[in-house]
Amino acid sequence: MAKKFSYDVVKRWKGNPLLTIEDIPFPCNTVFNAACAKYNGQYILLLRIEDLTGRSVFALARSDDGYHFELEPDPVMTPCTQDDCFKEYEKKGIEDPRITKIGDVYYIMYTAVSSYGALLALAKTTDFKNFERIALVSEPENKDGVLFPEKINGKYARLDRPVAGGLGNIWISYSDDMIAWGGSRCVMTVRDDHWDSWRIGASSQPIKIDSGWLIIYHGVKSASGGPIYRLGAAVLAEDDPSKVLCRSAIPILSPREYYERVGDVNNVVFSCGAILEDDGEQLKIYYGASDTSICLGTANVNELMQFCTIGEH
Repeated sequence: MAKKFSYDVVKRWKGNPLLTIEDIPFPCNTVFNAACAKYNGQYILLLRIEDLTGRSVFALARSDDGYHFELEPDPVMTPCTQDDCFKEYEKKGIEDPRITKIGDVYYIMYTAVSSYGALLALAKTTDFKNFERIALVSEPENKDGVLFPEKINGKYARLDRPVAGGLGNIWISYSDDMIAWGGSRCVMTVRDDHWDSWRIGASSQPIKIDSGWLIIYHGVKSASGGPIYRLGAAVLAEDDPSKVLCRSAIPILSPREYYERVGDVNNVVFSCGAILEDDGEQLKIYYGASDTSICLGTANVNELMQFCTIGEH
């Protein structure tokens, strides 16, 4: 029997979708994207959920094996209602978190949305029970912010995706305190003739591997039927992550299954986090499908590198 050809480098879990609206223990409209982390031997998902008002909140799910999750009964973070700087800028919701562990603290960079547009905000937790907001850390229009898990040349570093002229590229910025950011440089740009020709943005927290910093990113192509969101991979230089060592020539995951092609927003696979297992090779990538469910894909790090073009910006 001929071996079945696989169109995607990332292998879908046979139990996908991992989580749908039926799994959410409180009233909501849909479940979007999920940040992920390991904490006390458990897999943690921080889920973006759209509540019945249409605003996004964060819910928490835990798992012992990374496949079967139990959710907390109520959201763990909701748009700020106190009279401080966060209230005004979170009126339309909090979206698309990314989790990075630095020392014993888990930092959460997320998108705050208001009538002024989208900008980046930062929160932290040490136990995934108590969450503390730190600061608003960008101007609009900016999304897809994610922290590096260690300092680069003595400074904190982050990737983000400001929008200019309708296009979105991946930038890097540096900070002494995680609040004031500067030294910004463009890291990766859209490619006119590729699957990531309209917008790109960091998906996973940067993961250190032997050859540098591995990032999973999303790329968007504008099509007659609407945008198509796919996933790619890139490796950034360890000491200077503004330098791209290699980048996916092809998508590592594209919307092909029904649950990825049909939903609140069609033709979307969008990740907010990945976990490298202890063997240093197996990668679990948690991704949202069509803004309607959470799914899981797995990949071998070495296989990802086979489809990267050396030195492509």
